[in-house]
Amino acid sequence: MKLNIKTIAAVAFLVAFLSLLAAPVPAEEKPADTMELLVQKLKADKKLLIAETMQFSEPEAGKFWPVYDSYQAELDKLVQRLLVIILDYADQYKMLSDQKAMGILDEYLAIESERLALRKAYLPKFRQALPDKKVVRFYQLENKIQAAVNYELAANIPLVK
Repeated sequence: MKLNIKTIAAVAFLVAFLSLLAAPVPAEEKPADTMELLVQKLKADKKLLIAETMQFSEPEAGKFWPVYDSYQAELDKLVQRLLVIILDYADQYKMLSDQKAMGILDEYLAIESERLALRKAYLPKFRQALPDKKVVRFYQLENKIQAAVNYELAANIPLVK
């Protein structure tokens, strides 16, 4: 699969946006309306990336997008929880207690477990909407996006002191 410039730009935006969220910046310095616009742009760019990479037929698109929108809404809840712990960590990482560190780790592991459970729960729904090869392609794409996000988060979040 060859990625075009729009696809690469969408992934670059996703990674850049998430690295901004991971940076230890006080919340009051981020205007809510600007953040909401960035989130909407991020979601639109991710959808564009998926649409271009998946190359749906009209019937496939008609079945896929409602399932995807439902999946993404549930995934967004997990992402919001992750952002809370990232911002919490950013505020406290220099003087993090053992108890707080373990609380953050426990929440992170719970989020990751729930993310996997969500992906498993949606697999039959995606299989009803798409041929199996396209389902695999979609899950590969989700993995690649998550890997890019994880890479940026790892690069921008300092280790516990």
